[in-house]
Amino acid sequence: MPLFSALVFNNEALKTLVPTIAAAFAIQAAVAIPSIWSQNEQYYDLSGSATFLACTALSLYMPVIRTRAYAASHGLPKPAFPSLTSFGYNKLVLSAMVAVWAGRLGTFLFARIKKAGKDPRFDDIKPKPLLFFGAFMAQATWVSLVAGPVFAVNAIPKASLPALGVLEGFGILVWLFGMSFEITADRQKSTWRAQKDAKKHSETFISSGLWSRTRHPNYFGESTLWVGMSIFAYRSLSKVRYYPSYAGYLAFVAPAFVTLLTQFVSGTPMLEKKNDKELGADWQEYKKKTPVFFPKLGL
Repeated sequence: MPLFSALVFNNEALKTLVPTIAAAFAIQAAVAIPSIWSQNEQYYDLSGSATFLACTALSLYMPVIRTRAYAASHGLPKPAFPSLTSFGYNKLVLSAMVAVWAGRLGTFLFARIKKAGKDPRFDDIKPKPLLFFGAFMAQATWVSLVAGPVFAVNAIPKASLPALGVLEGFGILVWLFGMSFEITADRQKSTWRAQKDAKKHSETFISSGLWSRTRHPNYFGESTLWVGMSIFAYRSLSKVRYYPSYAGYLAFVAPAFVTLLTQFVSGTPMLEKKNDKELGADWQEYKKKTPVFFPKLGL
């Protein structure tokens, strides 16, 4: 513990990064307790998005929060909270990327579960408090690993950040592509489902639009937008004295983890297994000609 304390409290960036990650677990624990008590999973996804937003804001404002707390405890005048423009473009752009993504996805998923009334992923674990609590802790881990590069950049003093360049511009473009891909896929499926509910078609699964290019275009878009954020964060994490020189490469843990999660754990495997069981020959034919993740090109 003394070594850990020395490492954290002698490094300005870690003074922000460590409490931010701790906050992610605290928020999820706070949501888990009433959810377990009421056997209600409806706020699970929304709380995940809220944790992304809260921790991103905390990583920006932690230095001034710490300074204000010190001033209050010593009877000194408390400094004002800084304006957004004082943080620097590196932090603002990354934070905006997270905010737009989390706000959009959180409201989309919450509206979906409110309409459906339940999330079948939780059917088996809701009655088991430890497993249900573990799901919230897994979500805190997801927030920490995926948004960790953003928190790490936000923890760096503005004066130490490099000027934006071509690489950051490329990262923005990749993020925009991935975000647009995911939104388009979600909207296409929502429209398809609404038309099915209105008896305008009798299709058992969607195979049009982006869904004709890949069986899971929303997951492809999700992974791609995090690649964009990692590209944007790379130089900021590689060129500062607060982190080891290889820290920039660690930014790519975020898209790797997202892809691992959606392709091998909770996303694609569950959906594919369900469809294989419930759908017929048309689904099997669709599987043969449509990639599971990377979109096919051409006609």
